[in-house]
Amino acid sequence: MPIRHSCDRTPVLALLLILLIAGVVAPTSADAQPTVPLSIDTPVPGVTSYDDAIPVPEAIIGHRIGERHTRPAQVVDYFEAVAAASDRVTLSTHGRTYEGRQLIHAIVTSPENHRRLDEIKSANRQLTAQPEDVSDDDLATMPAVVLMGYSIHGDEASGTEAAILLLYHLAAGNGPEVDDALENAVTIVDPMFNPDGRDRFVDWVNGNRGEVATTDPQDREHNQPWPGGRTNHYWFDLNRDWLPGQHPASQGRLEVFHDWRPQVLTDYHEMGPEATYFFQPGIPSRTNPNTPERNQDLTGEIATYHADYLERIGSLFYTRESFDDFYYGKGSTYPDINGSIGILFEQASSRSLQTETSKGVMTYAFTVRNQFLASLSTMSAVTEMRTDLLAHQRDFYADREEALSDADERAYVVDMTGRRTRAQALAQTLQRHRVKLYDLGESVSAGGRTYRPGEAYVVPLDQEQGRFVKAAMERTSEYPDSLFYDVSTWTLPLAYGVEYTSLERTPDLGSEISDVSYDGGQVVGGQSDYAYVMPWGRYFAPRAVYRMQEAGVRPRAMTDPFTAQIPGGGTRSFDRGAIVIQVQQRGVAADSVHAVVRRIATEDHVDVVAVAGGMTPSGPDLGSRGSEILPKPEIALITGTGGASRYSGTNAYDAGEVWHLLNERMHIPVSLVDVTTVDDVDMDEYRTVILAGGDFEDLPAETISTWVRDGGTLITLQDAVSWPVDAELVTMEEREVDVDSLVRGTSYADLQNAYGAQGIGGSIFEVELDPTHPVAYGYSSSEAVFRVGTGFYEPSKEPGVSVGTYATPARLSGYISEEQAEAANGAASIEAHNVGRGNVVMFMDNPNFRAFWYGSNGLFLNAIVFSELF
Repeated sequence: MPIRHSCDRTPVLALLLILLIAGVVAPTSADAQPTVPLSIDTPVPGVTSYDDAIPVPEAIIGHRIGERHTRPAQVVDYFEAVAAASDRVTLSTHGRTYEGRQLIHAIVTSPENHRRLDEIKSANRQLTAQPEDVSDDDLATMPAVVLMGYSIHGDEASGTEAAILLLYHLAAGNGPEVDDALENAVTIVDPMFNPDGRDRFVDWVNGNRGEVATTDPQDREHNQPWPGGRTNHYWFDLNRDWLPGQHPASQGRLEVFHDWRPQVLTDYHEMGPEATYFFQPGIPSRTNPNTPERNQDLTGEIATYHADYLERIGSLFYTRESFDDFYYGKGSTYPDINGSIGILFEQASSRSLQTETSKGVMTYAFTVRNQFLASLSTMSAVTEMRTDLLAHQRDFYADREEALSDADERAYVVDMTGRRTRAQALAQTLQRHRVKLYDLGESVSAGGRTYRPGEAYVVPLDQEQGRFVKAAMERTSEYPDSLFYDVSTWTLPLAYGVEYTSLERTPDLGSEISDVSYDGGQVVGGQSDYAYVMPWGRYFAPRAVYRMQEAGVRPRAMTDPFTAQIPGGGTRSFDRGAIVIQVQQRGVAADSVHAVVRRIATEDHVDVVAVAGGMTPSGPDLGSRGSEILPKPEIALITGTGGASRYSGTNAYDAGEVWHLLNERMHIPVSLVDVTTVDDVDMDEYRTVILAGGDFEDLPAETISTWVRDGGTLITLQDAVSWPVDAELVTMEEREVDVDSLVRGTSYADLQNAYGAQGIGGSIFEVELDPTHPVAYGYSSSEAVFRVGTGFYEPSKEPGVSVGTYATPARLSGYISEEQAEAANGAASIEAHNVGRGNVVMFMDNPNFRAFWYGSNGLFLNAIVFSELF
């Protein structure tokens, strides 16, 4: 969706002429040393002049880069102005954020390349689609494609400023290095991966700064409030979402990435102010085994260019000591499994305009300069290493069969009959990565079940994205290193909770599935004059229940299995948790009930079965005392921090996952209640309170304890499970793992790694469930869950309290030490305690991890929807 192309620049050029006459845009004279418009001396090698027809940033945004933090709207304004003024630049939008901000990217290359851009894109795509048809001679004539991405963490703001300077430099610059970059590369500049987070951050720092900036780290400008600007609207770290692809910003940039398949993708970040500058390669032993060695060799060669540029200005830097290339959900690692080179840059952060450090005052302009110089070094590397980079991507895809020759699996088959919506969600995610899915061409028996054509889809490794499929779908248990910068596993079929089997051979394939949209909901048996029954278990069933409640319809939940008569004869069986929808309800017209039933089938993709009467052939009748009317949920999610630092208190990531699931997916409103205001609000307004994770020492124990005993349901996730134990609401015995004794005798140099090896950065466990408990309605006897962190509890000795315990062995995929694995076996995973007239539900895991754990979302939602049943 183009915003404005270079041919649409007449009005803007007229404005620029006025600005030039007024002296706002200053041309570079022939004998003056060309400078980039940054408020600190910055060398620009290979540039002889800058074209005065291209506006400097100050002319559009009103300040010089480095003297103020640039707002997202100003960034868009500047990119539009340059695109209008330059025949080297076109600008497009690839989506909008949750808050409605534009997601933009500029295509920068020579005018000649712009005229044949479709041809260049087509030839570039041949590298991955038909690599065997691309010769070395072909590569010699092709420009490289580089995607320059900035500031995915909104409060790591210097990257976006560098993107503005890079756009100016490439659009206005004249000289050999700029000419080479324009002729030999197509550069995609994405200045803001996360404009919502940036806006939150920039509003804070600009709004808390006076005319004279302070360097005092205790000043308000230096201390943004919880949740900070790092995350997106729902407090997700978008730099972990390249693989899950759950958010609009991620989906837009994935579209750009796969449309172009760049040979290099850069990812500009910031770190603590006392650091220097980091660029990859990272720690060699922590590179994903699916990443070819050639990728790391090229990354190391590119690093020499960064070193050269930073040495020119005397900036210190380091490589290979930190960070890694393991989790494919990061911007610097995702390209590696797509035949590209991903590069992470980490600049010591000023966060504010100026800040004190042990090495002296660091300015925002200094951080921008380093990021800008690293952008130029990347461009230099791409142009000089062009054919090597193109050849690497071609060979990555050409060598697919050899790379996959030792894989135990040749395909995955995913069932569509049971957890249909979850299977469709997985299919949608895979298709965002250009993975091809197929119908079954034959029945396949594997894993103790039979998959039939029309009832399943196949994901073969024998396809263009086969290496990606292996990396995304496989289970892992052996690792070259015991430490991980991020999670150690992400097996997508387990995350989505689908019924699936890996196959040792590729079955006969039917037609390719081009589009997977949610469907499957229907009203079975036509219109009933008496009642409908909605079986429990479809993903959006909680949304359907809330939709009914909003319409004034009172749904009932059945706590025992039963059969019901259906119109026209015959019966149908229903399991626990089935929802009874009475047609004749007080205060609700029957037509309204029929309408909402049709709507939930269509929009929430649930099955609703018309029944003939209330007396059942087996099990409780529909009006049984066991059929409880479900009250509308009234939910408080505890947020914020009670301390001086935004890093204490509620974990914003965990809280955001809950907020996103309830609000964005399930369309259930949730009140965000700050932990410091709990004593000031009317807690009786809420049926459910959620502690999503973090440190809740400032949560008033007496207030919450009284609220629970009076009938409220408290749900705690992950490390928040310690709060009700410490508050003596529940009694749990923790399993001890004496880590100190395990690392005793370790050398000082190896001590940190030895401690780290006992951590659980993110692994997948199997949980054995009690499916008769309301929290496990709609589930079978086991489920995969995602676990972060150590600290295991003994299952409660109280009857009916342990909803889920870890299997023995617990691990399905991911890293865990032998000692922690022993502690996990048979430990508590989900507990539901009755406390007075209320409940405390404890999830030791994260059922909502990064919005792609569809499989365990239902357990968490059951704790809300069915809280009156236990």
